[in-house]
Amino acid sequence: MSASGHPSSTTTRRSALVVFLLAAGSVSPVGTQAPRPAQPTPAASWNQFRGNPRLTGVAAHAPGAALTLRWTYEAGDAIESSAAIADGTVYVGSANGELLAIDLESGKLRWKYATGGFIGESSPAVGRDAVFVGDLGGIVHAVSARDGSRLWTFKTDAEVKSSPTLVDDLLLIGSYDTYLYALESRTGKLRWKLQTEGPVHATPAVHNGVVYIGGCDEHFRAVRLADGKTIFQIPVGAYTAASAVVDGDRAYFGTFSFEVLAFDLRSRTIQWRYRNPNREFPYYSSAALVDGRVIVGGRDKAVHAINSASGKADWTFQTRARVDSSPAVAGGRVYIGSSDGRLYVLDAATGQKQWEFDAGAAITASPAIAAGRVVIGSHDGRLYCFG
Repeated sequence: MSASGHPSSTTTRRSALVVFLLAAGSVSPVGTQAPRPAQPTPAASWNQFRGNPRLTGVAAHAPGAALTLRWTYEAGDAIESSAAIADGTVYVGSANGELLAIDLESGKLRWKYATGGFIGESSPAVGRDAVFVGDLGGIVHAVSARDGSRLWTFKTDAEVKSSPTLVDDLLLIGSYDTYLYALESRTGKLRWKLQTEGPVHATPAVHNGVVYIGGCDEHFRAVRLADGKTIFQIPVGAYTAASAVVDGDRAYFGTFSFEVLAFDLRSRTIQWRYRNPNREFPYYSSAALVDGRVIVGGRDKAVHAINSASGKADWTFQTRARVDSSPAVAGGRVYIGSSDGRLYVLDAATGQKQWEFDAGAAITASPAIAAGRVVIGSHDGRLYCFG
């Protein structure tokens, strides 16, 4: 699989501009909605990419409607890694290979850990005592959350862009060497590995003891968490870099064949295919799911909200450049970055813009939301905290 095409060099920063547009509103959902299965309450922290092992992108607590810039941290190189937030600390990787731990309240550095390589899109996952991240040299790192000291490393045979998913005592992560790995989180010992037919770029989703992952080999897989045995493997006919969001018996993900798919996990069939009728571009962003809508960014420069029952568009919001950032949702609002350099806040029911911030450099990382704060990095190496 080729690289995402994101620039990795530090770009010149333009002056930041905060524009307040509309206060958050309460609007009735649009379109027909199927009955929703009971969903667990999201964790108060944001411990990993997409916030939880099901990769829903939904935060438990919403920031205020009118965001202000709390602090900025200069990482020194591009930030494509999405932040994690746990116990008052922000964890994020930068292209210079440093894993950073930053105080959520003050923006002050607590510690930094040098991987010895470069960190791309792999985003940290935080356990009870450790932080985990992959680098482009193919190394998975476990680092002490207390002081940033190395706990263990695990070597794969190609770059790691997948973000780790932590479930019980297992750390799941993919590599471009074609394998999905399950490592013991305390020791780094290999529990099992599953070979696919192409690079494993996506972050694995986990629900009820099953791992779900799409691939660059154009297959969607269900794998038993306990032992790595394949439950099913279904061809989807499309190269897939986005991670799947899992809800009940459904999984949703976008493809490089210009579609977003709804996949029924029981019947193992595609329930619907969504395609922008006006512009055909790939979907690199991983979807969020809230109130019967699948919300996802597209390389057609738009954010799409798709009715999860019908597969029809509820709304679209146009930005000025492609949207590889994955949306986070909290309190009826969608938070998402764009390569046009802006962080947008949209009404989840209508898609109307409520707020934007101009960072002056492309934003392909995804927002993390916890403790009333929104944290996101940009390609000029700045990490922003709003609240």
